[in-house]
Amino acid sequence: MKRVLALLAFTTLALAQPKELRLYTWTEYIEPAIISDFEKATGIKVRISYYESNEELLAKLQAGGDSQYDVIVPSDFIIPAMIQLRLLKPLDPAKIPNLKNLDPKFKSPPFDPGNQYTVGYLWGTVGLMYNTQVFKTPPQSWAVLFDPAQQKGRFTLMDSQREMLGIGLRYIGQSVNSTDTAALKKVIDLLLQAKNSKNSLGFQGGVSATKLLLGNQAVAAVVYNQDALRTAGGNPKYGFTIPKEGSTLFLDNMAIPARAPNPQAAHRFINFILDAKIGARLANYQNSATPNAAAKPLMKPELLKNPAVWPTEAQMKVLEFILPQGEKDKLYDEAWTRIKSR
Repeated sequence: MKRVLALLAFTTLALAQPKELRLYTWTEYIEPAIISDFEKATGIKVRISYYESNEELLAKLQAGGDSQYDVIVPSDFIIPAMIQLRLLKPLDPAKIPNLKNLDPKFKSPPFDPGNQYTVGYLWGTVGLMYNTQVFKTPPQSWAVLFDPAQQKGRFTLMDSQREMLGIGLRYIGQSVNSTDTAALKKVIDLLLQAKNSKNSLGFQGGVSATKLLLGNQAVAAVVYNQDALRTAGGNPKYGFTIPKEGSTLFLDNMAIPARAPNPQAAHRFINFILDAKIGARLANYQNSATPNAAAKPLMKPELLKNPAVWPTEAQMKVLEFILPQGEKDKLYDEAWTRIKSR
């Protein structure tokens, strides 16, 4: 009798296990075939929702979204705030054996020591996508946006707080992580001037910005290198460059919200993405650098040689990761609010 009851209990539990995984990620940030293959391999249906900025993701989680999604893909700098607000669930390494594939450079990052809550997904840079018929040579400076005399047509700014402020800070010779109030005041004035320029198409997400460029409505756009490379598709009419003043690096990560409906499926999904072959497919699809060391040798050779994917040594010297600044993060919030509201 006890064995029968135990079997019934196990069957009931199995039936109760949700067969759905809810993924909340950046627009067009995963190859659809990878999703299909995960569904076939696990029997778990994936439902995807999209966001256009880390700030949008954070606001959604704070509004109860931490109980609506199983896997999210936040960028490095927003993660400490999510941890502090208790919006993330600790990972169970035993359920992610493919963690061994992670490049040592991306293990135990400063924003999440020990990878307690996150694991690397893809990494890249923010730069300038441009029309090569307008810019005969790659733009050398962010001045093509910030100096009215050097603007050559309509352009878009990036609708992401720390990246866009970071670019402004680099342009005036400061670190992307500077909290100097005088420097931030200069950046506010700089970005307001650019925003209110007759050539400005305002702040745009990466996908919408590239579509404006491809639709000949803009000649330049601040975008992630992944969006530029994937959208251009090798079309020589479009280029991507990192201006001489420098810009930001980013590492996007997989994480599980604190009250995820199906954390078991979430761990299976994270482990699936960390598989060497899947990781290579993901990087190839996104035209992106990968933190998956086992995946890198399986990537397309042309991507491994592309400086728009893997920045040169000289470019790396003027690229910075965005780092949290604790209490002083409010200075960025205040600066961004002033820029967006005027």
